[in-house]
Amino acid sequence: MVAKVIGGVVGGIVLTGVIGWNMAAGLMFNEYESPFGVEETVARIQHNILATGNGWALSGIRNPAKAVQADGGNVLPVMMVEACSTKYSGPILKEDSVRYLSILMPCKVTVYKKNDGKVYIATMNAGLIGKMFGPLVGDIMGKVAQDQKKFLVMDPSKPAPQMIVPAPAAAGGSGGPAASGC
Repeated sequence: MVAKVIGGVVGGIVLTGVIGWNMAAGLMFNEYESPFGVEETVARIQHNILATGNGWALSGIRNPAKAVQADGGNVLPVMMVEACSTKYSGPILKEDSVRYLSILMPCKVTVYKKNDGKVYIATMNAGLIGKMFGPLVGDIMGKVAQDQKKFLVMDPSKPAPQMIVPAPAAAGGSGGPAASGC
């Protein structure tokens, strides 16, 4: 009888762990389909970031697919928009106990094409992840999550904006006026 109870508890723990492991990516990250192509989606996100307020500035734009292609690989387009708000990063960077979370800065929004021919947008689930690090980070990341929703507003009735391409970084610089560090 006791063995059955212990076996049931252990089995329940294992099952919960397996389910949690399989669901983790779906909880930690959000993926949305875009109605536009990769570059237009990136441009719209960039302009939304700048229009959001709350101290948001573009930190950069990366094209990891280009690096893979330069190395002889064949991958579909992937672009990462990087943005930062000192309003949100400042309190975290000032606090020794959570400064290691600077690894999450700047905030990234990834735009990519899949084999189905559609374009997708991915973000970190800032609200959920923030809750794992206590009230200071949870509160800040909750606000970041609210702003992220604004970054992703895709209004097809508005004309496509130009993509903002930061000037190349000078030695030791941050990448020009469109690329403010965080």
